Amino acid sequence: MLLNSIFSFSILALLGLLIFYIFQEKFIFRRGHRLLKNTPFHFSTPFDEVFLTTSDQQEINAVHLRLPVPKGVVLFFHGNKGNLTKWGERVNYFLADTYEVFVMDYRSYGKSTGDLNEDQMYEDALLAYSHLKKSFSEDKIVVYGFSLGGTFATKVAALNSPKELILEAPFYNLKKAVQFVFPFAPVFLLKFKFNTNHTIPLVSSPITIFHGTHDKTTSYEDAKTLLRLNTSSKNAFIPIAGGTHHNIRTFPSYKQKLTILLER
Repeated sequence: MLLNSIFSFSILALLGLLIFYIFQEKFIFRRGHRLLKNTPFHFSTPFDEVFLTTSDQQEINAVHLRLPVPKGVVLFFHGNKGNLTKWGERVNYFLADTYEVFVMDYRSYGKSTGDLNEDQMYEDALLAYSHLKKSFSEDKIVVYGFSLGGTFATKVAALNSPKELILEAPFYNLKKAVQFVFPFAPVFLLKFKFNTNHTIPLVSSPITIFHGTHDKTTSYEDAKTLLRLNTSSKNAFIPIAGGTHHNIRTFPSYKQKLTILLER
């Protein structure tokens, strides 16, 4: 009976590992429904829709929220959940500080094509930055990453010289992020690394991290450790007392500090 129990447990454990390995993309990338290319977006502010062609001939869909006379532009990398149907409206609060916003969907999100591939996703992020440099000087571009988007924002800033790098609720790397939510997850099976900790030391622009003290999705302490990897005196970690993973932008302290960052 003991041998039978051990055998049954082993089979269940192996089955669990197999399920985690096969379906990890669905756990990590919560893409929502796909969108046809001709699906119209409806936002409350003026915008242009953009399709960027990648090196492997895929199309990355983006929206550019417009202003008549902007001070600059925020290149916004969104989180792992939802597509531009949600995020195109979610990011319009930057317009109040006279900054336009450019936000893209990752591969296989919304109207964007291509398979999820870590190296290609970083290249896509850099492509978006290169696109904006055609219209804005780098001292007018703020790179902003929310949660998963923090890893792409950090990579872009590490290889360029934007005005600011702003991270909201970032993770140290994907392994730590998964372990924070699921302590016993078999992270050795992860296909994606997203090692933000490897790229943040290379950033020369000022870095500001906002993180809610009650965040249950990404680790507040890991975010502080992440910022310490870059030794610039220009950096700042801004705790949002009582903030969770999704409501930081509603806090007056966040709005006030964000305005200061964009105006300096």
